[in-house]
Amino acid sequence: MKLGPYHVHPILTGFFALDGGAMFGVVPHPVWSKKHPPDELGRIRLALRAMLIQGKERTILVDTGVGQKWSDKLAARYGIDLQAQRLEQELASHGISPEDVTDVILTHLHFDHAGGVTKRADDGGSCPTFPNARHYLQRRNLEAAQNPNGRERASYLEENYAPLEQAGLLTILDGPCELFPGIELFMSDGHTTGQQLVLVRGEEGDELGGLLYCGDVIPTRSHVPVAWHMGYDVRPLVIMDEKEHLLERATTENWGLFYEHDPHMSATRVYSTERGYTAGEELLFSAIV
Repeated sequence: MKLGPYHVHPILTGFFALDGGAMFGVVPHPVWSKKHPPDELGRIRLALRAMLIQGKERTILVDTGVGQKWSDKLAARYGIDLQAQRLEQELASHGISPEDVTDVILTHLHFDHAGGVTKRADDGGSCPTFPNARHYLQRRNLEAAQNPNGRERASYLEENYAPLEQAGLLTILDGPCELFPGIELFMSDGHTTGQQLVLVRGEEGDELGGLLYCGDVIPTRSHVPVAWHMGYDVRPLVIMDEKEHLLERATTENWGLFYEHDPHMSATRVYSTERGYTAGEELLFSAIV
């Protein structure tokens, strides 16, 4: 998909599974389970989808999936098939090596978003997956990861950010900004403190006015309705307000929504109806040029 000077493509790094009730909070089981049938443990299948942005002599990756630094016990808990985590292979299918990536934007440091940013080193520790890339993270999210609350302690793993700091690859941001021409960062505090969402803006003649990488504000197309949010969200009322604002802009400014965790679709349009906001038709991505 062309947006301004950039070409954008989804990178499906793999799948994992989380409890369906936790993924949909107060939405009743008979309602969400019609859209996402749970397994025998009550978990639903979720994608781990990064965004690849190429243009203006940059190769930019947004989020990195869970990675492969998992014990068999924890991999089983989260339904992770370690052999099917394919971040580097998917990049290679587009002719991109880890050394070619110039920039990595991390929405936040939860393990399903930042796990692939480091890999297991020969000494048993972890080291950066993308050794030539600048990695961009909000200061408040790094502080949240370093001093996690009781609900998020299992989601923030030091092995996913300390090697970036030690290698001098981490660039700390303070609030929303235009990170690169035509690539804007928005802030969200409803799911976790200091999450940043990525908007790639379109230009005249493009299919969209922009494409918003929704992170964990709208993780799947089922989460587009404002009241459908996760039990994992640390500030439920805040995330509802954030979604309302973003969805209003998306409908008025012709943005597409890019879903990190939807198991079936990478992105859709979104519409405002009498019954609220709803995901529209699937957006298709052409081959990278």
